[in-house]
Amino acid sequence: MRLFVGIGLSDETQQAIATRTRELREAFHRLRWSQPEHWHVTLQFLGETDEATYSCVVEQLRKVRAQVVDVQLSEPGFFERAGVFYIAVGVTSSLVALHDEIEQALLPCGFEPEERAFAPHITLARRKGRGPSPDFTRLQRAVRLTPVLKLPSFQAKEFLLYQSFTGPAGSRYEVRERFSLM
Repeated sequence: MRLFVGIGLSDETQQAIATRTRELREAFHRLRWSQPEHWHVTLQFLGETDEATYSCVVEQLRKVRAQVVDVQLSEPGFFERAGVFYIAVGVTSSLVALHDEIEQALLPCGFEPEERAFAPHITLARRKGRGPSPDFTRLQRAVRLTPVLKLPSFQAKEFLLYQSFTGPAGSRYEVRERFSLM
C-alpha cells in the first residue's frame, strides 16, 4: 500500500480555494486538477509499504505528542520541473515541529528524513505527461497576472495517515488513521 502522512484542510479553506480556482479549472481543463476533497498538506511521503511496516507506522504515529498546528495559506506557485501548480503553506513553528516529530517517530520503521527542505504546499493541478505543456505555461502566465487573494488560515487539530491509489484519472486518497493534536 502507498502511504503518506498529512493534514486535511478545514471545510472553509477547501471551499475558499475551490471558489478561487473555479475559473482556472474551467480555463485550463487539459491539466489534471486535484479534487477538493483530496487537498492536503503532506508532512511525510512514505511510499509503498507492507502490512508489517504499516503496523509500525501506526504504532509510532500514536506516540506523537504535538500541539495544534497553525496552517497559514500563502500565494500560488509552481514546481516547474514537476509540472505542479500549488498553494504555498507558511512554515509556522507548530507545522515544522509536527513535521520534525513525525520524521523522528518513523525512524524505527525504516523511514529516513527527506534531504530536501520541507516545502509545505497544497497541490491543485499537474500537467499531463512529462513533456512541455502549453496549458501549464499559459496557467503560469494567467496566475502571475491575477491579484493574489487572501485565503483563510486554520488550526489543524489532527493529522492523518493516507493511502494513495493511483489511476489514469489521477490519484485518489483514503484516510486510514487519524491522530489528534493537543
